Amino acid sequence: MCLAIPGEVVQIEEGVATVRVGDSLRKASLLLLSREPQLGDYVIMHAGFALHVVDPAEAEESLRLLREMAAFANND
Repeated sequence: MCLAIPGEVVQIEEGVATVRVGDSLRKASLLLLSREPQLGDYVIMHAGFALHVVDPAEAEESLRLLREMAAFANND
């Protein structure tokens, strides 16, 4: 199963964003977005592409739920 995850944009260079997800940094193409995000924005990304910009509170809630799911799965 593939999962799109939110991350914070920490750098933008030539149509590619560096996105922080937890303690990791990932690259995401911005080609699919209708507008380029700003530093500090959160984007939903999947397979190396930013799909859309999301509200920071929504992104934080999604990340919280993903951490809970991971913790639950590790307790099995």
